[in-house]
Amino acid sequence: MSVRELSDKLRKRVQRKHHVRKTLSGTPEKPRMTVFKSNRFLYVQVIDDAAGATLVSASTLEEQLKALKRDVAGAGKLGEEIGKRLKEKNVAKVVFDRNGYKYHGIVKAIADGARKAGIEF
Repeated sequence: MSVRELSDKLRKRVQRKHHVRKTLSGTPEKPRMTVFKSNRFLYVQVIDDAAGATLVSASTLEEQLKALKRDVAGAGKLGEEIGKRLKEKNVAKVVFDRNGYKYHGIVKAIADGARKAGIEF
């Protein structure tokens, strides 16, 4: 599917995403934390772009996180969970990739939750 075939709102988000990803990438010392929002679930991945590997991930699809709703409060708890998992992997700093979304609401709550868990951006 090409960018031209997408809805206008999604097309603009994909263009913003590509514009940001030209300069932003994760390294082993400072991996990239990316956020994805579907209509029902939230997903967060921490990626080492140099190795092309996902280090840690969390989503509201997981059994222990299934109770979280797709709202700001649930996103904050998801951010805290990803922060806790990063601490277990001895990762203290990440680069935040908002994936073309506005840094507002759910996306901001995920970042604030990770900061609350001790992760630096």
